[in-house]
Amino acid sequence: MSSLEDAAAEQGPETMEPIPAENDANAAHIITVTVGATVPTGFEHTAAEEVKEKIGVDVHISKDRGRIYFPITTDKLFQVHLLRSVDNLFVVVDRYDHYTFKESKEETLKELQELASKLPWTNALEVWKLNRSFKKKKCFRKGGSGAKTKPNTEAVDATTEEQDLPQAAAAVETQANVEGIPEEEESTEAAPEAKVIKFRVTCSRAGDKHSFSSNEAARDFGGAVQEFFQWKADMTKFDVEVLLNIHNDEVVIGIALTEESLHRRNISHFGPTTLRSTLCYGMLRLCKPQASDIILDPMCGTGAIPLEGAIEFNSSFYVAGDNNDMAVNRTVNNVFHIQRRRADKGSASGMPIDTVRWDLCSLPIRTSSIDIIITDMPFGKRMGSRKKNWDLYPSCLREMARVCRPGSGKAVLLTQDKKCFSKALSRMGGLWRKLHTVWVNVGGLHAGVFLLKRTANTFGQTPEDVYESRGANNAQEEEKELS
Repeated sequence: MSSLEDAAAEQGPETMEPIPAENDANAAHIITVTVGATVPTGFEHTAAEEVKEKIGVDVHISKDRGRIYFPITTDKLFQVHLLRSVDNLFVVVDRYDHYTFKESKEETLKELQELASKLPWTNALEVWKLNRSFKKKKCFRKGGSGAKTKPNTEAVDATTEEQDLPQAAAAVETQANVEGIPEEEESTEAAPEAKVIKFRVTCSRAGDKHSFSSNEAARDFGGAVQEFFQWKADMTKFDVEVLLNIHNDEVVIGIALTEESLHRRNISHFGPTTLRSTLCYGMLRLCKPQASDIILDPMCGTGAIPLEGAIEFNSSFYVAGDNNDMAVNRTVNNVFHIQRRRADKGSASGMPIDTVRWDLCSLPIRTSSIDIIITDMPFGKRMGSRKKNWDLYPSCLREMARVCRPGSGKAVLLTQDKKCFSKALSRMGGLWRKLHTVWVNVGGLHAGVFLLKRTANTFGQTPEDVYESRGANNAQEEEKELS
């Protein structure tokens, strides 16, 4: 596995670097804060293992699926941006595990307004400022709906997360001077002493026992934050994004540390079903690649899985392939993009990955030569169809069993077509054994990541092989007779 320093070379526009102590005025003032992270649902424990391994701290897994929390000191803050399993990061202002909401909507919203002025903002804002100070490149994240706001009016920006959680952003415009404004911020309309921080409040809420909506919570809490700090609102070019996360009776207030999700770090050429890099990392970690392993992605699409593997688990070799010319070209372009980015930073540009165009059901690979197979199978939604999957899945599993090493080989397969996959797997009982299943959310679809172990049975000698071979031969004979 690559080191933190190696991983740093792969980060995109939000590359983080440690700050030399002699250049940091706050180096002597090290504080400990709690950082929250959103991760692919189902892979919370995988993310917790990575944090423990790379940062050395214990992790609390939230009741709200897809979120973890862990302590970090400010001198190690840059390390959280090098984690491969997290989508977004935020510093926790305060957290309530069992928050008691009032019965009426008016009382609850009033209480949220009052809460804004009682929260311990100091450390969180100090971490936010430190986080901005060592970003190599500054960029603004656009609001979810791109809604425009007018000065001196309330505005609400509603979006929806992949976990189907309603989001809302609310802010009230004002102009004022505040403390702790970054030196790099410049204003053409005001004197240096009148610089302002721009902000927005984003609310994520889950649960059916709340008397208020996400929009209402964001609006009222955002108005109270604005009144307390005298900040200026900007829905797209904001400096501070205040997060209000409500999951049943759990309430977490935080400040975002990432301006765009880290899952987009590897891909420059996207396809119709590009897999998130953070989910790819979770799948790779599930199969525990070892040095010198040959890892195959027979349906690579844009190459998201082998790219993540070649960067993080670079002691293995990756073979990526697809039957679609456009998919193969996208993978090649994405590999070239990473290589060029490495070369620009003075790092070695070589990567242990190769790309091939092939027929999935007839791979040009020697029998029993692959250690790990990991791929995103067609869901039958945007790619392929459910009807075709009933023929495709059994053929795929059989060909994968042929090239995979008996007794030690593994497969990690992602699919949303669980019924078809289970039926196909039951027909391969002599070749594959299911070890573990992780249920994940992929673009709002409930999918499964299946970890399979290749049995020790020799390919071509199990009842499943004989049945499949006879069926294939009969089909070929029928085609010849018809022709």
